[in-house]
Amino acid sequence: MAQTHIIGFVALALGSILLFFAWRASNAPVEQISEALTGRFTGNTMWYLVGGVIGVVVGGALIFRGFARV
Repeated sequence: MAQTHIIGFVALALGSILLFFAWRASNAPVEQISEALTGRFTGNTMWYLVGGVIGVVVGGALIFRGFARV
């Protein structure tokens, strides 16, 4: 397995974990109230979402790039 595949799988896993934490945080009662009043999530939840999406996209791209080279 190439190093690109390993890094891609790690980034994909970390991104998925961050998205899971963002999902859990967005369902918290305090977060629901904050979102209802302000129309957006808190800073921590947004960082989880952004980091998770970036991790999934970068991981997927590295995995795809690794398979495209082979």
